[in-house]
Amino acid sequence: MAGTAAASRPAIVIDNGTGYTKMGYSSNVEPQFIIPTLIATPQQVGGAAATGSNEGLNDLDFYIGNEAQDRAATYQINYPIKHGLVENWDNMEKLWQRCIFQYLRCEPEDHYVLLTEPPLNPPENREYTAEVMFETFNVPGLYIAVQAILALAASWTSKQVTERTLTGTVIDSGDGVTHVIPVAEGYVIGSCIQHIPLAGRDITNFVQQMLRDRKEAIPPEDLLLVSKVIKERHCYCCPDIVKEFEKYDAEPSKYFRKFEGKNARTNQKYEADIGYERFLAGELFFSPEIYDSKMNQSLPEIVDKSILACPIDTRRALLKNIVLSGGSTMFKDFGRRLQRDIKKRVDERIERNYKDNNMIKEEKNKIDVNVISHHMQRFAVWFGGSMLASTPEFFRVCHTKAQYEEEGPRIARHNAVFSANM
Repeated sequence: MAGTAAASRPAIVIDNGTGYTKMGYSSNVEPQFIIPTLIATPQQVGGAAATGSNEGLNDLDFYIGNEAQDRAATYQINYPIKHGLVENWDNMEKLWQRCIFQYLRCEPEDHYVLLTEPPLNPPENREYTAEVMFETFNVPGLYIAVQAILALAASWTSKQVTERTLTGTVIDSGDGVTHVIPVAEGYVIGSCIQHIPLAGRDITNFVQQMLRDRKEAIPPEDLLLVSKVIKERHCYCCPDIVKEFEKYDAEPSKYFRKFEGKNARTNQKYEADIGYERFLAGELFFSPEIYDSKMNQSLPEIVDKSILACPIDTRRALLKNIVLSGGSTMFKDFGRRLQRDIKKRVDERIERNYKDNNMIKEEKNKIDVNVISHHMQRFAVWFGGSMLASTPEFFRVCHTKAQYEEEGPRIARHNAVFSANM
């Protein structure tokens, strides 16, 4: 009976990323809360837990998100998720507790829950997640969705999409890591996943280093935040880096921007110039050697490599539906530049094949390359989860509390795949 009542209420959708946690209720267009994925716990003194007059209440003495950042000086900061995978389960449980009770302000026993997981998440992690959700929070039903499939579902809102399909290549670039994930008919082709250790945090550090090298008059304590703001508001992708440098050198007054800020501590105003980093930040994905000489493979190269490793009968569909997801794909003209570079590689390869085999080029054998960007890109995974959790099919594929009690946490090892014709 409780399950039926819970099915009539909106499901809780939580997308835990390396950098940020997005949470809200299904059927909503945007997450209600976006907070940094970090937790502040009392500092450990001499190897033992900090104790004081509030003994017994220590379990409640922790903060998450922005509140945790504000207490970085007096508390121990921990990021429970690294590269998409949960590393500290005790802190993860505390994080979920605050997400549900403090932010979403609901009784977990009254709502089904949809959580997200990165590609190639170990099955043991799913079991731990199910254990925490069913044992600690007593939820009536749980579904653990792969982030790539939710991002594909979110792309259906784009005007470029003519048919709903769960076949495509997802480029998910968040704060900690960039993944290229090929998906065929709702199933992730695990052996062909590629990843680049370059994402939002690295781009922010790159912008910060450029500002530091130019000795801009930004207070050191504000530098990281200013770099982040510059990256999000002023950076874009250019078609040709050499021409862009020439443009900036020819007319600096037209292309250079001014950043004005106020010191958080002294309230003094300061100014800084925003120069080449405007186009160099987005260029890191296409020329990663600018950031690190050891990185020699660009994003278009890695996408092409990933699709070539897939079964031959899926390749056309994977090239036709390349979907962007995550905050680091939000640079202006990022999709257009990526599409141009991938198409160039594919066309060159086809040309070479025709030449090597003395074949006549036919129009019908042309391969479409299509990169889809849409307005829900920034939190595509959360939005895809919100969409799927608002369908009747969601409650059918969820693992219920009754199933968990009968079979144990192993039920979470497998989660049913949604169909594209919902």
